[in-house]
Amino acid sequence: MEFEGPPHSTVDPEVRAYVYSLVSALGGTGADEDGRYVLGDDALACLKDLKRWLKLHDEKANRLDVARCLAEANLLKGDLLEILAAWPEAATEDKIKSKIALACLELLVPLTWPIEKNDSQMTMNHHRHVPYLQLAQTSYKRAILEHESATVLRTAVRIGLPSIALPMGERSSRDEGIIKLLLYFFRNVAMISPPQNLPNEGKESDVSRSATIEAFHRQDVLALLLTISSNMGEDFNTHDTVILEVLFHLLKGVDVETLFMDKKQLNFKNDDELKSLLAQEAGMHRSYAKNAPTRHNRFGTMIWVKRNDAGKVSTVSGQDVLKDGQQTLSKMDQTKKWNKPRQRVKNEEPAYDRFDMPVPLTESANTHLRAFVEEFLDSSFNPLFNHVRRAIEREAERVLDAHQQQFFYLVSWFLEAERVRRRKKKEAEKKRRDKKLEESFEVDSFALIATVLNQESFILLNRFMQDRLDLKSWREVQAGMRCFTQILLIVQDMAESPLEEDQEIAENIENRIFYEETTHDRIIAILRGYKDQGFGYLDSCTELSHVFLRILERYSRENVDLQVRSRRRARKSKKAAAKQREKTNEDDEDEASEMEDVAEAERVSRERKFDFTRFSTKFMTQACIDTYVSLTKYYVDLDTEQLKRLHRFFYRVAFKQDLSVMLFRLDIIALFNKMIKGPEGLDSGSPMFREWDELVRQLIKKMFKKLEQRPELAVELLFSKINSTTYYLEYGYDKQTTSSRPRPPATLEVRGSMTIEEQIGVIVAVLYDDKLDQVDWVSRTIYSAAEERQSWESEALAQQAQPQSQPNPDSEIPADQPETTSRAPSIIVTPDTDSFRAAVFKEARLRLLMTLSGIERLGIEDEPNATWIIPSSLSSAELRHTHETIQQHRKNPVFEYGEDDPLSAEEMLRRKPAEKATRVEYDDDSEGDGIVSDNDAENEILFPFSGPVDRPNAHHRALDALKAKRRMRRHSSSIALDDETLEARRKARAKADLEKARKVKSAEFIRDSDDDSDEERDREFFAREEIRRKGQGEKIREAFAAGRVKKNIEGGNLKPAATGAKASRKRKSASGQGESGRKRRKADSGSSDGGSDDDEDVATDDDFSSPARRAKSASSAESEDEVTPLSSPPLIDLSLSSTGAGVAAQLEPSSQEGPVKVSETSLDARVGEEDDEDDIWISTARRRGRVAVLEDSDDD
Repeated sequence: MEFEGPPHSTVDPEVRAYVYSLVSALGGTGADEDGRYVLGDDALACLKDLKRWLKLHDEKANRLDVARCLAEANLLKGDLLEILAAWPEAATEDKIKSKIALACLELLVPLTWPIEKNDSQMTMNHHRHVPYLQLAQTSYKRAILEHESATVLRTAVRIGLPSIALPMGERSSRDEGIIKLLLYFFRNVAMISPPQNLPNEGKESDVSRSATIEAFHRQDVLALLLTISSNMGEDFNTHDTVILEVLFHLLKGVDVETLFMDKKQLNFKNDDELKSLLAQEAGMHRSYAKNAPTRHNRFGTMIWVKRNDAGKVSTVSGQDVLKDGQQTLSKMDQTKKWNKPRQRVKNEEPAYDRFDMPVPLTESANTHLRAFVEEFLDSSFNPLFNHVRRAIEREAERVLDAHQQQFFYLVSWFLEAERVRRRKKKEAEKKRRDKKLEESFEVDSFALIATVLNQESFILLNRFMQDRLDLKSWREVQAGMRCFTQILLIVQDMAESPLEEDQEIAENIENRIFYEETTHDRIIAILRGYKDQGFGYLDSCTELSHVFLRILERYSRENVDLQVRSRRRARKSKKAAAKQREKTNEDDEDEASEMEDVAEAERVSRERKFDFTRFSTKFMTQACIDTYVSLTKYYVDLDTEQLKRLHRFFYRVAFKQDLSVMLFRLDIIALFNKMIKGPEGLDSGSPMFREWDELVRQLIKKMFKKLEQRPELAVELLFSKINSTTYYLEYGYDKQTTSSRPRPPATLEVRGSMTIEEQIGVIVAVLYDDKLDQVDWVSRTIYSAAEERQSWESEALAQQAQPQSQPNPDSEIPADQPETTSRAPSIIVTPDTDSFRAAVFKEARLRLLMTLSGIERLGIEDEPNATWIIPSSLSSAELRHTHETIQQHRKNPVFEYGEDDPLSAEEMLRRKPAEKATRVEYDDDSEGDGIVSDNDAENEILFPFSGPVDRPNAHHRALDALKAKRRMRRHSSSIALDDETLEARRKARAKADLEKARKVKSAEFIRDSDDDSDEERDREFFAREEIRRKGQGEKIREAFAAGRVKKNIEGGNLKPAATGAKASRKRKSASGQGESGRKRRKADSGSSDGGSDDDEDVATDDDFSSPARRAKSASSAESEDEVTPLSSPPLIDLSLSSTGAGVAAQLEPSSQEGPVKVSETSLDARVGEEDDEDDIWISTARRRGRVAVLEDSDDD
């Protein structure tokens, strides 16, 4: 019959029986041995069996039954510790006792192992046994630290010393296991702490941190830790993480400032703390006395407070509301406050892993721990932390997630200890006035902590913080923040060091830290992301942002040209993307993580100049301000440094950045006012009270001024401020923002020389995998357009087939002119859905398919809403052919092209090279802003010189050259000119050349369309010109005839209008008979007797006074035109009719080398009624030019 235990039994009775029998057989005390512990006959076997029970039953089955039985049997205090105490130090060579002691140690480690179970891992068995075992472990620690007859920790050290003494190359796996077992035992002892919310049997001071440190110091455990740490990497290799855990549980929560105080300073600090506590208590009593109960307090009081909203009332109870209205309103506000229930945090971290809880130490423990820390910094810091960092980087199996948090916390703790130690030592040296000691201290420099100030440590820290921030592991992020803060502070101390080497190293470290823009963004993200992570996290993130901002401001002020590097993800090429798809299809699981690493590593970096003002503005967002306000709410419990940190930030927001509007919120203003005015305000004796008082006063003053300027602020006081609201409240108008136009994709083309059909096949193959719907849409569009174009063509043919014998009376086209066939209307392409509409603008491959299909875009600018059409030039047959081509390639796509080295369809596409625009070359002094000034417009040369061009006035250049040569001969014997005259002439020549260049019309800029010829159009043009020229000749003859008849009728003789040297010149005869001298003919000056006032005088030559002379002159001019290359045919035929003996018009010579106008005022009424073409312009420049040539030749 199977035995069934009572229902209240917590452990299986059979398991309990086996365990109890083994504990009984292990040994015990007896009266015969005077109370000494006596081992049983099979003590070693019993110890091994108990170890097997713990391993096979508890660990394998995930239960705690055996551990509960051993705790109830008092195995540790009654047996194991007694066995270790009975092992004398002289009996080290006794192998049996050594094995028994080692077996005891093997049981001590699992019995003291911390129970790490979260809510998701807890079972009913765990909930039943864990509280009891936690209390049992506390009693275990008390017994180990304060054993009556022996030092258990030193005995444990003796167990491991033989293995520790061996060189690392001679140790076996058993030796390594013994060393690790010993270190885990020390870790467990240091880690055990009294459980929270459970009754404790003994004194808490017996298992406190101070008792642990004193026991470790007294029993040489600290010395062993220093020995192993200092030889890490040389004699010890795999024990770094265990040492790290022991140090973490010894040092977490210890205040560094208090640790490095001497006895006098510590007493003074304790006195200050006592005074502050008494002051707080007195303040509490004063506030309580204001509302203290009276002798009538047993009588209840309830009043109604009438409100303004629709006559509603509120109920307030208590006699204190009768004092004043403010007290009544305050009590009403307290009743309105809603305490939101806090949700339970899932997987809450165990208490032993928290490092932000302060731990007090006794004076002796403080002294021992300070000596240990100083020795550790001098000898063990670099070896241990360098070895742990390398293990974390290569992700060794012994490294757990908790080890990274412990690593960064210990780095921050020891860096702070080094800073405080150096500062205390400097203060002591200043008091002693001992320069030698000061110099010896300075020589040590910062080499003792150099292993955590290299680039590898910074990379590991940045990666750790970013990963934990993404995973929202706030405790680990807090450890990283503390480490980064201490690194910044230690670098600041190095920069202030008198040694140049330290200053150079500090500048190099600051440059590497501030060079990465991702570091800046991470600091801002941490500050903005605070929600409810706890006071420790809040304190750490505000301290990090304060230190980072302050050091960066100083560094950017010293380095004006500070550059930062920003990173963005690199674009993958089409070829790389195709290869990646092929690889993932082959082996998705293996390649996934590798491709993620490659994508993370492929980043494009660019440098830009750092602007501290712009960067500091990122801290002035409402989220960052709310984080600092959350810390300010704890102003009663904050120390001086924390209050100073908050004051500096709010001062920067309100006055340095001039964004006081961000602080104009009712809850913030009320909090600041409560800090200064109370109730329960900041202590007026605090060192930061005056600065806070001045800040709050100035801030409220600015708020009232802003309310006068912007009455809208009265409403915005209730809400947080966004950027647009802040800008409006600051400047009184909304910020003008310009939306950037979306950029079209790059234009693609198909490689090689392919036909349109082949190119369509390439782009269809590219879109076949994931964009086949776009191909179908283009195909449907082309098909519908072909149907519409076919119907239009059929209608056009039907209209042309109708008889056109009867002209339409309403038509404006004459009957004899045939009607030209009009072009087909363009067809507008309309996308079916919004996705297609967006793809037409964004998808470069779709645009290429549309272009190859004949679809065109209207307009010059490529905009998202641009209109696409099927032009009228495409016939229905062409559209049907395009549709058939698309359908053919859709059914049978070709994905590879080429034979030797085939290319995929994706690789056949490339970007179309952009057309190179003609670049304007500016002068060196030009800014290149594209703005042309008035002077530049005047001096601009419109057409460059492009070689010789036949010009009708080319002889003028020859004349100018001859005149210049003549001037040179005349002034060859003159006196040399001064520099001013030469400079003036040079400028005049340059100006003349510029004017000449501006008038050049180059043949290079003649459009090709000018060469196009149309015979019909040319025939009509020349016919019109012939009619116009004949009519013009008739008008000229009529004008001359009318003028001559008018003069004869009036009876006036023909008199020359002007005389002078230039009125008549002798000309060389056509027969070549020249005269040796120059003959001048003078004419009398006079005016027409009967000429009207409106008539104009016309200049002519006296040689035309008779018909004979005119004929001779005409023949002479014709002969000269044939021989002289500088002459040109006459512009207008001036031959008159045979009737008339002379010229009837009055002739007047003109001094200008321009055309002479013949007035038509003397014509008869018929001629006067003609249009403006009656004004005839006769050019005489050609005749004068020929005369000038003859005169020059005469001078020669």
